[in-house]
Amino acid sequence: MAENMIIASNFIQNAIDEDLKNGKYSEGIHTRFPPEPNGYLHIGHAKSICLNFGLAKKNNGMCNLRFDDTNPTKEDVEYVDSIQDDVKWLGFTWDDRMFYASNYFDKLFECAMELIKAGKAYVCDLNAEQMRQYRGTLTEPGQDSPYRSRSIEENLDLFMRMQKGEFADGERVLRAKIDMAAPNINLRDPILYRISHTAHHRTGTTWCIYPMYDFAHPISDAVEGITHSICTLEFEDHRPLYDWLLESLGYDVAKRPRQIEFARLNITDTVMSKRKLRQLVEGGYVTGWDDPRMPTISGLRRRGYTPEAIRDFCDRIGVAKSNSLVDVAMLEHCVREDLNERADRIMAVLQPLKVVITNYPADECEYMMAENHPHKGGHRFVPFTREIYIEQEDFMEEAPKKFFRLKPGGEVRLKHAFIIKCEEVIKDTAGQIVELHCTYDVDTKSGSANSGRKVKGTLHWVSAKFAVPAEVHLYDYLLKTEENSVESTNFIDELNPNSLEIINTCMIEPSVAWTAPGTRYQFLRQGYFCVDKDSTKEHLVFNRIVGLRDSWAKAKKV
Repeated sequence: MAENMIIASNFIQNAIDEDLKNGKYSEGIHTRFPPEPNGYLHIGHAKSICLNFGLAKKNNGMCNLRFDDTNPTKEDVEYVDSIQDDVKWLGFTWDDRMFYASNYFDKLFECAMELIKAGKAYVCDLNAEQMRQYRGTLTEPGQDSPYRSRSIEENLDLFMRMQKGEFADGERVLRAKIDMAAPNINLRDPILYRISHTAHHRTGTTWCIYPMYDFAHPISDAVEGITHSICTLEFEDHRPLYDWLLESLGYDVAKRPRQIEFARLNITDTVMSKRKLRQLVEGGYVTGWDDPRMPTISGLRRRGYTPEAIRDFCDRIGVAKSNSLVDVAMLEHCVREDLNERADRIMAVLQPLKVVITNYPADECEYMMAENHPHKGGHRFVPFTREIYIEQEDFMEEAPKKFFRLKPGGEVRLKHAFIIKCEEVIKDTAGQIVELHCTYDVDTKSGSANSGRKVKGTLHWVSAKFAVPAEVHLYDYLLKTEENSVESTNFIDELNPNSLEIINTCMIEPSVAWTAPGTRYQFLRQGYFCVDKDSTKEHLVFNRIVGLRDSWAKAKKV
């Protein structure tokens, strides 16, 4: 389990403390993380994972991983596997407590039969549109279904025939018999079972009726001995149904699970709907669930985010009762802070401009000692030759007064190397700058006894002879602006057409000619980058994780 994940005091922990103080759940605290395997998990699920596993750890309890696999039309083993990988990558373990709602299909069927026998459930023949009409509105009560008065015997017979596959999809449903005039619409005879002649990824064709989430969830919690069922805020109105079902099935109020709701995570510039993320994948707007622009855990992992940074972010945002919007810059700040401590520094030039050092011997090469990390230490040697590359933006022919990079007649220090002076600008026939001719001051070698001469600018560079070409992916937010609503019907229209920029001109120092996918670096003056999973020795690919500019930290200081 994640050792540095700390759940700060919050209203859920306070509720747990109160329960323990009152002698409830004396056998220990037991939570669960219950994802539906119909897509990949995203950063919002990471908050729930950290919360549920973190609460269990803080209270010396246990947390189950339980797949809510009650809708076979949208579920797949691929998603089951990805969810397990994500939870493990975040640093948590469920030990031997991985369950599926499908484990309880027999039990759930028995519970449905028990409700029918108690006169608390009935088979209804209304179709979906008719059911909506009968349901009423927020201000008007619903109407009883004409099938609500069926006898217990008829309901038992029809439900058994539903289970045997005698009816078509949508022809009949099993509904709870509660109160069609209830102010809470969720209590107006909600559906408990529907017919779906769809093979299940675990049970095959054994079943052709499947329980609804609101029915399967509380019973699964009770069967597993869950003490605190932590849900997002949209389930607050479902809690009376949760409690009604457990009470109707005879679960002891002193021992049965307690549902508590917290605000889901909403982040600026970020699509936080699994349905919309699926739409992005299936519509080809991204390359897959693990596209580094995606807020999925697998996408963030591929981009180069660390589990430590995500856990830190989830801890910092805390647990609230009301919905709010978190600035994405805060997440990036957590990532940047973490990478600052762990990522080695290297030099890479994204848009090269050739520099010829005219007074440096053409056939000579010397190796400059460069530190790997300002805090962790370590060194490497970087080749220095007559021809090098600097960034195009680090030279300006007609520079303003406060431009402290290279300009005609100006001097800069090359990181880990010498001070150079621009003597001549070489242009092609179209007037475009193609290279610079410079001279170097031999007495200013970095680290030498005579290296004390100061200039205001320091540039990163790579040797033109030994540099390794690389492909670099720069990412922007998927949504155009933070004001865009991800709930917009036409959210595809709000996608940022410039969310990905591919640079094929990058030249990188040879110390990383081959490095394992997932390795993270700070490109000096550029940002933090990660070797992509598809990178090879023949074709290096780097994803930019975050830039160096920390707008969130700066804003907090103001």
